[in-house]
Amino acid sequence: MSDLHSHHLENHPKPPPHPGLGLVRATEAAALVAGRWMGLGDPSAGDLEAQDAMAEALNLLPMQGRVVSGEESRLGSHSPLDSGSQVGTGTGPELDVEVNAIDGAKLVAEGKTGAMSVAAFAPPGAMWNLAPAAYMERIVVDRTVADALGSEALDAPPAWTLALVARKKNKDIRDLVVFVLDRPRHQDLVEEIRKAGARVFLQEGGDIGGALLAADPEGAVDLMIGTGGAAEGLITACAVKALGGGMLGRLAPQGNVEREACVSAGIDLSRIYTCKDMILGDQVYFAATGITDNAILHGVRYHGDTVETQSLVLRYETGTRRLINTEHRIK
Repeated sequence: MSDLHSHHLENHPKPPPHPGLGLVRATEAAALVAGRWMGLGDPSAGDLEAQDAMAEALNLLPMQGRVVSGEESRLGSHSPLDSGSQVGTGTGPELDVEVNAIDGAKLVAEGKTGAMSVAAFAPPGAMWNLAPAAYMERIVVDRTVADALGSEALDAPPAWTLALVARKKNKDIRDLVVFVLDRPRHQDLVEEIRKAGARVFLQEGGDIGGALLAADPEGAVDLMIGTGGAAEGLITACAVKALGGGMLGRLAPQGNVEREACVSAGIDLSRIYTCKDMILGDQVYFAATGITDNAILHGVRYHGDTVETQSLVLRYETGTRRLINTEHRIK
């Protein structure tokens, strides 16, 4: 295990009662704010306001939380949810916290489907510290394929991985759907997937949501492949672990500055991690609230004096998945 991923999971107080409910209050708070920015064309302003709302909700929880991997390197601006930020009331158990106030800020700004607010808790030291990495390549599959997903899949041609998934799912390759972020860096990958005969689900953002679809055996996606944000990769690992799925991840610097920073920090850029390597222990909680409609959750819906949200709460220890529909009265 990497020296950068320190683990002291024993002898720590357990998370506060009903931590999943506390998490979902934070994702709901961010989603309620983000929903007001839907279609207004300003991803940065909506994202920053949603982060402020999420931080305010987290600070009401009885915990000593620490944000493990914030998004300041990607966003180019700071918020109360930067890496290392303290959240919670300052009393109660210590917790690793990972958040993404808007997964798919551009989708929200353009009024497109697929955006959600997400957050996760784990014991202190359980989450892999990714700093100063900004990008990670990954593969995500559901639990029917997880045991067969070896580290070689990350370097294998896409056709090889597709054949593996098709065999484990008892499907033809042409019946597989692969989630890929719509980025120029993925052009060759998309061509190879299509050449192999599988179908591609291209989306401009929202890769955590794409990973949830891939990790759900009943989801509309069979696997996710490609390079996305490292912070998104860490919270994705929480969700995939909680769902019993499989994930391979490796840091993938997109430039010399990022690469040199990772090497200087002692990070082994060749190492391939699973979700269980990146997130240790059993006390892992994940929550997501829809902002715009997607294949998992419906988005925020405004009804005059009430607002409706739909959220997903996962807990690894108990293997539970809860869908929560909430009505918020506007005061």
